[in-house]
Amino acid sequence: MPGDAPCLRVLELETLNLRLETPSVMNSTPTIETREEVMFFDTDCGGVVHNIAYLRMIETARTRLAASLGMKLKEMAQTQLFPVVVRTEIDYKKPAKLADELLIHGRLERVERVRFWCAFEVRRAEDNALLITCRQSLALVQMPEGRPCRLPEDWKEKYAHLMAGKD
Repeated sequence: MPGDAPCLRVLELETLNLRLETPSVMNSTPTIETREEVMFFDTDCGGVVHNIAYLRMIETARTRLAASLGMKLKEMAQTQLFPVVVRTEIDYKKPAKLADELLIHGRLERVERVRFWCAFEVRRAEDNALLITCRQSLALVQMPEGRPCRLPEDWKEKYAHLMAGKD
């Protein structure tokens, strides 16, 4: 993957409503926090969020988390090497409703040879109620061949504490 993660920094991007923490030292766990307001198109006729809307919000957070791991959209488009979701596990705890402000917390959870796991929580900002927990397994895939690739070599050192079998 192009470039190593720079020193610890917190970027507050008003236009993206995003908080991104980039690890600077070994054994740091990359994390992300995004905010979403529940829009009309996210809900059913009763004003309750559709299950698929949560996955859209998680997709946004995961894409930004991937950028902090060195997988920026523009570079992926050039190299044709993409993190592809191969499994999603999601638990719906409580419903969100129209106009709720949601906080989506994501983190790199586990690293294997050819795939990695990200974990997410969706909480309502108003009362910090846990609404959703989600885990996703991803693999790096070279397109258009669809060939799985090993994770970057430097991940073994950067994320040794997240390596499979290192519990």
